[in-house]
Amino acid sequence: MRYKIGILVFLSSIILSSCATKKITDVSYLVASKENTIAAPKLNVFIPRNSKAKSLPVLIFVHGGYWNSGSKGTYDLLGRNFSRKDVVTVIPDYTLSPDTDYDGMTKQIATVIQWTKDSISKYKGNPNQVFVTGHSAGGHLAALAVMNPKYGIKPSGISGIILNDAAGLDMKHYLEENPPTSEHDYLTTWGSSPAKWQDASPIYFLDKNTPPFLIYVGDKTYTSIKVTNKRFIDALHPFQPEVTAVRLNKKHVPMVTQYFWPYSNRFNEVMDFMKSQQK
Repeated sequence: MRYKIGILVFLSSIILSSCATKKITDVSYLVASKENTIAAPKLNVFIPRNSKAKSLPVLIFVHGGYWNSGSKGTYDLLGRNFSRKDVVTVIPDYTLSPDTDYDGMTKQIATVIQWTKDSISKYKGNPNQVFVTGHSAGGHLAALAVMNPKYGIKPSGISGIILNDAAGLDMKHYLEENPPTSEHDYLTTWGSSPAKWQDASPIYFLDKNTPPFLIYVGDKTYTSIKVTNKRFIDALHPFQPEVTAVRLNKKHVPMVTQYFWPYSNRFNEVMDFMKSQQK
């Protein structure tokens, strides 16, 4: 009986989320080119239907999946649930390995960020309150796109970065101990050059201008994720000494699927973080 009630509550929440929000599907943020023979990825935008605010905070969510899998459509409930909280939510697809490497992916996420800064006001979003977040590989790409200066995103234009069980924050350290192979297309994604591995690692771009962080780590997640987050937070402390990992008693995948449930405590925590960064 409790299971059936839980299912009914969950289905009711889906219906309520759909009624309270509007989904703009498959918005183009890239132009297909001769160099890109694959269909250009697109993004979805989730907007609250009944918000009285004229300009709302914005959250860009980047999905994970070992850098070689995943799709924006999996995360509609996450987008709708944040939208119910009066957050305009952007969820992009990006080209996956082996069709591109980490650099190609990060360039696309940087383009998503720039598209958001330029265009989100059309969707009631505030371009001066843009936050980026991602789970697993998506956390890596979101952070790297903002932090590595070669991608052209000004850190001052990003209000905060929210990492959710992020992978790859120090790929140089990881790959030196675990050289890439064809498994998970890692050799294509990362190459074999330690210089590229460092270029791919957000930890090496921390400085006083890095946006504020909120960092979640699962107690039951992969050891590599626990290690990379500890190394990252230790390196972050000279610039943001107050940041500590928010530890949750969860495995890796439930760290993101918890956002499919509209009553998760994570929403209030993220909203409090976003409000604390308003200028």
